[in-house]
Amino acid sequence: MLHVIPLGGLGEIGLNAMVIACRGEMLLIDCGLMFPPIGTLGVDIIVPDFTYLRQNASLLKGIVLTHGHEDHVGALPFLLNELPVPVYGTRFTLGMVRNRLEELGVEANLREIEPRHPFPVGTQFTVEACRVTHTVPDAVSYIIRTPEGPLVHTGDFKLDPNPIDGLRTDLERWGELGDEGVLCLLSDSTNSERTHETGSESEVAQTFDRLFRDVPGRIVVSMFASNTHRVHHVLDLARTLERKVVTMGRSMARNIEMARELGYLPSVTDALFVPLEDAAALPPERLMVLATGSQAEPRAGLAQLAAGEGPLRLGPGDLVVLSSRAIPGNERAVSGLIDQLLWRGARVVYPDVEPGVHVSGHASQPQQRRVLELVRPRNFVPIHGELHHLHRHLDTAKESGLTPEQLLLAQDGDLLVFEEGRGRFGGSVPTGRLYRDRFGDGMVTPEILQERTRLAETGLIMAALVIDRASLSLLSGPHLTGQGLNLDEQVLLSRVADDARAFFLEMSPQLRGDDARAREELARAVRRAFKLYTSKRPVVVPMVIKV
Repeated sequence: MLHVIPLGGLGEIGLNAMVIACRGEMLLIDCGLMFPPIGTLGVDIIVPDFTYLRQNASLLKGIVLTHGHEDHVGALPFLLNELPVPVYGTRFTLGMVRNRLEELGVEANLREIEPRHPFPVGTQFTVEACRVTHTVPDAVSYIIRTPEGPLVHTGDFKLDPNPIDGLRTDLERWGELGDEGVLCLLSDSTNSERTHETGSESEVAQTFDRLFRDVPGRIVVSMFASNTHRVHHVLDLARTLERKVVTMGRSMARNIEMARELGYLPSVTDALFVPLEDAAALPPERLMVLATGSQAEPRAGLAQLAAGEGPLRLGPGDLVVLSSRAIPGNERAVSGLIDQLLWRGARVVYPDVEPGVHVSGHASQPQQRRVLELVRPRNFVPIHGELHHLHRHLDTAKESGLTPEQLLLAQDGDLLVFEEGRGRFGGSVPTGRLYRDRFGDGMVTPEILQERTRLAETGLIMAALVIDRASLSLLSGPHLTGQGLNLDEQVLLSRVADDARAFFLEMSPQLRGDDARAREELARAVRRAFKLYTSKRPVVVPMVIKV
């Protein structure tokens, strides 16, 4: 009997983590995080709830990684702190992981693998990586051989006929597995609603060649720092156009340095780069800027340029290229960023006005159908996507000839059971999302998030009063200080203080001797007085001082 258990990634974009369990052993495919939606106050990242793994810690034999994107590897430091198991990945993937682990001071047993070279994980699994094309080098899918039969997990992939590095998705190997017989295909659903072929990365290279030739000022290109193929082409273009390059954004500089150390940018030399503080002195037509922040992240390099901060000042003649599409939920922020850049006088090019500046790294419907027809699985589980993506991928599977009995629509926490070639649902396991600071150990609970939202919506009032320690009579106050109140509410504070004083005086002197009770009554008095003038119920922080 074989179990497949998604702990994240089925029902959302991100949090990718999937358990494969058989005969008392488990392996984990990917260990990703998710970035919070706008308005999630004080939360940097969201990671899967690993309660199920902790409960079965002795069974976990290893983690295999499909590629180095944060939504597939970003939660590793938090899991490895508790469960130090071997981690398997390709060279570039482990390079990205190593940087992140060192940054957080986490040690790990990292084991480099090669495509088409099977390796054991525990005694129940033989794992083989197969190369796939994505937006980051060294991405792979996995063939996982189990006592119940082989699984194919595609990871994030697309079918690019002309990738920048010349390394195509290994369809031949998938086809061989299809001839052998595949127990279950678990396939990327991100672009399941797109009916046109996913474009080739070479199209972006051609668009950049055309756009960059006659720019009279600076060229600024913003993209995901992990898109090393695209970064490589931009750096080659800079050298061809005799432009120096400045990087803005720590992750961009770090990834370029790591890619150079590992040999993925062989033509790039130190002479190509200049420090940011020296860039302003260069003639604009001799400068190329590689910046993070295409998703309008407030502290990223592109946000600094849009705000006019730092030594570089954009203006007429400069070209800014946003080489990515807005992640769902970021559209408004990205639109505002584009407007800011336009106010600076720069020309701004982004996918809505010039589609060729970006192509997706995920397979669309025609490519998903091709994989289904090639692998011919006995069972199919769509993965990596929100619920509507998973549903549409199931429809594509039906159109490819799979019967309803072969299709399994799973969500996070579902326990899928495979036995004698058939798949079925067998219950659920604990799962969920944990909100946390990126560098701290503190967890942010849903209750804390709710309290933060309330603070943002209603404001905060600090209330202090002074009581005579001997007689317990009220000497002074309450004195009110408001934070996050509107102007009308600020004006009301003096009246609220007078009314709260009257309410508080209704409390007997004997009860004022109880510090906790006195603070509770003070907070209640302020809220009661505030409610006389407004419907809001602000958070009140009471302080009772005895002298």
